[in-house]
Amino acid sequence: MPIVCIGLSHHTAPVEVRERHAFPSSRMGEALVALRDYRTVREAVMLQTCGRLEIYADLDDYESGVAEIKSFLSNFRHGTTGYDIESFLYTLLGRQAVEHLFRVASGLDSMLVGEAEILGQVKDAYVQAQRAESIGKCLHKLFREALAVGKTARSQTAIGSESVSVAGAAVEAARTRLGTLAGRSIVIVGAGKMGRTAVRRLRQEGAAHVIVANRTLANARDVVRDAGFGEAIDVTDLGRAVATADVVLASTGASDFVLTPALVAPAMAQRPGRSLLVVDIAVPRDADPAIAEIPNVALVDIDDLKSVVDRNLETRREAIPAVETIVGAAVDGFAHWYRSRITVPVIATLTQKAETIRSAELERLFARCPELTPRERALVEGATMTIVSKLLHSVILKIREKASLDRDEVLSHARVLDELFDLHLAERIADLLPDALAADAGG
Repeated sequence: MPIVCIGLSHHTAPVEVRERHAFPSSRMGEALVALRDYRTVREAVMLQTCGRLEIYADLDDYESGVAEIKSFLSNFRHGTTGYDIESFLYTLLGRQAVEHLFRVASGLDSMLVGEAEILGQVKDAYVQAQRAESIGKCLHKLFREALAVGKTARSQTAIGSESVSVAGAAVEAARTRLGTLAGRSIVIVGAGKMGRTAVRRLRQEGAAHVIVANRTLANARDVVRDAGFGEAIDVTDLGRAVATADVVLASTGASDFVLTPALVAPAMAQRPGRSLLVVDIAVPRDADPAIAEIPNVALVDIDDLKSVVDRNLETRREAIPAVETIVGAAVDGFAHWYRSRITVPVIATLTQKAETIRSAELERLFARCPELTPRERALVEGATMTIVSKLLHSVILKIREKASLDRDEVLSHARVLDELFDLHLAERIADLLPDALAADAGG
């Protein structure tokens, strides 16, 4: 029953590919239900951020399951792409998949090392899977451990010190390009988490005027009210706002371009000779790349941000070895739990069979000795429970100990017990055999 991670990220795919495979939040539940219905997919969680789309799954069969997930990524809502998605995908199996998720949650694998948003995004993925009922015991444990790793890394190391969020990096990119944002006019397109963060940061930077444009005006007003700064407008007034702006920072969940040549060109015609910087941190992108061809318009997308903040990462880079130690210990702990699952049905069934025999023999004894008082019956029952417990105690301890050390030996023990006590566990033992983590133990 291998755990796998199949995905694409900023390491393997440019933004124009990642946006083709992004799922609107409104369809995430539908996608998870579709994944769950694949024959070999027992559990599934989808982690989507501006820098990655990853599917974590617990599979009945590795080869068939991986093929089904890749088919899902190629076909679900995307149709013909004009490229081979396989060239952008990575597949991680067993221990590698577990370690990767823990590195993601701790900020080690982020586009911006130690970025602030990723832990919340991992939690969102976990919650979405719970709502879609696509998660079971295995991935529940995996994602709870990932969240714990992320929190520990941030509380015990400097990986999150002076943490730069994606929205913060966008503001920094604008400041780097313009020299200062003090006195500037800024338009923020989108009233989500990124927009809220950007408004607060822009106030700190001394921006003179900030306009928040959103399809739902009430949400834009909420952002402005919470920040105590700025003006809220409907996205239908975006052209007017762009005509007066020095910077446009875009981060919506729209599936189509919001900033198009048809909108930007007329706005620029109203301000001849004045430049405009557009920073697009959305995936899918909000800004049509063609707007960069309009005179005096400069465009920065999500993949351009990393170089902007790299020079400020020294403190966080120094924390990487400590975080990797935390990740390594957590991976070992999860692998121990995963291997030990084979003991659960063996111990439970053995204990249940012993209890069935004990109870039946007691009933026969009490039927033959009706003169026993309630106290005497309780003493006899207690003695039989103690005998059974002591007989099974060393067996249970030994099989648990072997499970944490040697998969083959615990499997051998389990099969011997199965045969000796007629437990009928052969199929369940094979089903729970943790091949993936054992096979990848060497990394």
